[in-house]
Amino acid sequence: MAPLPGLNDQDHFTYADYLTWPDDERWEIIDGVAYPWNKTQAMSPGPGRSHQAVSRELLVLFATYLKGKPCHVYSAPFDVLFVSDVMQSDNYIETVVQPDLLVVCDASKLGAKGCIGAPDLIVEILSPATGKKDITTKFDLYQRHAVKEYWLIQPDDQTVMIFKLQENGTYGAPDRYAVGDTIPVTLLGNLRINVNDVFADMEILEDQ
Repeated sequence: MAPLPGLNDQDHFTYADYLTWPDDERWEIIDGVAYPWNKTQAMSPGPGRSHQAVSRELLVLFATYLKGKPCHVYSAPFDVLFVSDVMQSDNYIETVVQPDLLVVCDASKLGAKGCIGAPDLIVEILSPATGKKDITTKFDLYQRHAVKEYWLIQPDDQTVMIFKLQENGTYGAPDRYAVGDTIPVTLLGNLRINVNDVFADMEILEDQ
């Protein structure tokens, strides 16, 4: 078994290494650098209740709309491998991540490993442990690999920022939505998501 990754900037890992690490320790590899889900330890606590509530509600909204349609929605833990060639050896795949939610419309990208190539839409729910990585490292990664839409959700202030890939291959200024707004998800057809529904369980948590 390959050794568990440290946080030494000189370490370089691949998907082959990733496959040998314990299933109960959640890591991501971006350009050969290993990132734990917690800054200080590999075995991080599970996502908080607000994170889970938002993820669950959004998963249901996407899944209900996509039922019977060619696109599919998945939630973490679900591996996304960014590769230069679909036949690339595990020893040369340097990036594998687990977005909070993702939508894939090209069934040829789905296989036993998860999603091989860029999903059409990725959602990350910000938290103190992962927020900086989601806003910087993953933003750059998803833009570089042409993920068509990147959603950043902030449970604390109940807002959604949506970055859309432009013709020049970069994300433009984000569309911002808050409670009371409706999100038109034109990428998936005529889906419209009420932001109130995304954060529906947040009020229940705040009352407890």
